[in-house]
Amino acid sequence: MEHRGSGTKRAFRPARNKHCTRTGCSGAWRTLCATLKWRAPSSERPTAGAVDGAVRVIIRFETPRDLEAIREVNIIAFEHHPFSHQTEHLIVEALRVADALDVSLVAEVDGEVVGHVAFSAAGIGDAPSGWSLLGPVAVLPDHQGKGVRRALVETGLDALRSRGACGCVLVGDPAFYSRFGFRQYPGVVWEGVPDENVLCLLMSGDQPVGGVSHHPAFLAGM
Repeated sequence: MEHRGSGTKRAFRPARNKHCTRTGCSGAWRTLCATLKWRAPSSERPTAGAVDGAVRVIIRFETPRDLEAIREVNIIAFEHHPFSHQTEHLIVEALRVADALDVSLVAEVDGEVVGHVAFSAAGIGDAPSGWSLLGPVAVLPDHQGKGVRRALVETGLDALRSRGACGCVLVGDPAFYSRFGFRQYPGVVWEGVPDENVLCLLMSGDQPVGGVSHHPAFLAGM
């Protein structure tokens, strides 16, 4: 499928990291497709319940004790995914090391981490900062198809809204993400990605237009 690119690469520099650049690497978008600088104190961490069969799922912010479990969830969830380079765990860890995670949530069942979602700083054209990129999002195979991914996404978007985010952008399946309000905006492009898979959720401000830029951590392991 032919893609209409913006034709010009532009640097993206979030407030606390001046080394982010836009890239047209098709591998990076395939990894995303297979799937505000803020760390709240424990008293402000959002918790949400979801139903996984007859088991209650708790959605909460990651803590240091979750890091190994988050790594394992991302490895296992994408192990056999046909559109993944199996680098999602490296992406999450690189974002964390760079202090580039806007929001990082886990899904917990009976004390076990079974899912994870990451949101990181993004840019769209000349829009001011305040946009986040959703992904990767991972759920262990035994817990897929039970609403865990939806609960992770909904809770993460609520966290962004609570901090006055401009919006969220992702590469993904419109059939799934449209339920959260994501849609394709004419003029928003990601080099190498079909337009229909570049989806935005506008939370405040003007309609976005221009090329999407993301943190270079998405090239980790490639």
